[in-house]
Amino acid sequence: MDDAIKPVVDWLRERNPTVKEIPEDLDLIENRLIDSLGFIEFVLLLEDLIGRELQLDQIDVDQFRTLRSLTHHFLRG
Repeated sequence: MDDAIKPVVDWLRERNPTVKEIPEDLDLIENRLIDSLGFIEFVLLLEDLIGRELQLDQIDVDQFRTLRSLTHHFLRG
């Protein structure tokens, strides 16, 4: 696992303690690891990690669906 995604995985596991493994391509929204109530908190976590505010009107929810997509769109060097 990439070190950049570890805080995201930790956040997801904290909120979903029954989930042991989170594959890179698991749909986090469809599998309810991120729900509508936690989405804004999740966005705030990402903003803290990347050091900038995300413009929600300029991004696609699909960018948040998998760990792979999160890494690609937000957490790569």
